[in-house]
This record gives sequence, structure tokens and C-alpha cells, in this order.
Amino acid sequence: MGAQPSHSEPRWRRLPEERPRQILNAALEVFGERGLAAARLEDIARHAGLSKGTIYLYFPNKEELFREMVRQVIVTQIEASEREVGTTTGSATDALTQFMHRYWAFIRSEQFAPLFRRIHAEIRNFPDLATFYSDEVISRGHRLVASLIQRGIDAGEFRPVDPSVAARMLMAPLVMHGVWCGHRECFSPVAKTSDTQVLDEIIDFYLNAIQPRAARSTPK
Repeated sequence: MGAQPSHSEPRWRRLPEERPRQILNAALEVFGERGLAAARLEDIARHAGLSKGTIYLYFPNKEELFREMVRQVIVTQIEASEREVGTTTGSATDALTQFMHRYWAFIRSEQFAPLFRRIHAEIRNFPDLATFYSDEVISRGHRLVASLIQRGIDAGEFRPVDPSVAARMLMAPLVMHGVWCGHRECFSPVAKTSDTQVLDEIIDFYLNAIQPRAARSTPK
């Protein structure tokens, strides 16, 4: 009988097609712990159970690895939302509400918070990466929301507003409240409020803000 494969054999040796994913997962953890400037490819390789040379087979440098990590973690979420928005036939209000639910779930995921913290703490020190992040994440996400706002304006569901400004006014509260909900002990306004309640409050407030004035809910 031939020798049986050892259970202690490193997983990357048995499944080389998974190496890029292993590298990206390790990069997310190392970047989250040490930051972009302090993280080294050696650290990422060690965390992934690989040699540094193996990383170079897939990524030419740390900056390109960071770009691909952002693409896999964030840009893929935006692309999925773009596809869904492009095929939806319902009202703009329903489409916007569905987007907020999807984006909120992503913001509250384990992947988002460490990446968000490092990007906003360090990205200004890496001008090329800052431009990349602005183009591929911030601007693209805002364009998607602005297109939904414009659809609602055209259909008479929303009042005439600047769609780009309205997009910024939505995305910032979603992101910041999502981050704060991860640190309830430091942010008393959401300390005893569930994720669902926080999101419902944001949705209600925002939709009332952009509805035609005659259609807005009146206090009882």
C-alpha cells in the first residue's frame, strides 16, 4: 500500500489553488493588527504558513497585496450591489432600503472594522493607495447610492435633492454607526440598542429626510 498523506502536512501544500485566498486572509489579520506601514510580507507569509517567496508569486509588493485585499473585501460587495440594483424592478425606496440592509450587514461583519480603522488611520501616508481607495470604494459606492436617489427623484418618490450630496449623507452615518456598534461600551447612545434597531432608526430618519415634504411622517 502507498503511503497515506500526513494529516500534519501544511494545507497549502495539498491545495495550492487556495494560496491567494490564504495570503489575503492572513494579510487582513496582519494589516488589522499592525497597520499598513508596520506590516511586513514576512509577517503575512508566516501567518499564512507560506514562504515570503511564495507571496511574490501572486503579489509583487505589499501595496498590491493591500489593493487586492480591498478589492476582495469591499469592492466585491459594491459589485454585488451594483448587479442587484441594475436588475431590480421595484420602487427606488425598496431598492434603497434593501441596499442599506446589505451594506449594514457588511459593515457589521468581522472583516470590515479592522480594515476600516487602518485605512482611515494610515491611507493619507500612501497617496497611490488613497487614490485607489477613493476611486474604487468611496466614489463607486457613492455613485451607486446616487443612482438610486436619482431614480427615486425621477419617479416622484424622493424630493429634488443633489443625489451626490444625498449619497454622502447616507453613507457616513451608516459606516460610523456600524463602527460605533462594535464598541457599545464606549458609545452610550447605542449601548442598549440592537443592531436592527439602530439600522431601523437610520432608515426611518433618512427616508423621511428625502421624501417629498407632503409625504413625510408627522409626529403624533
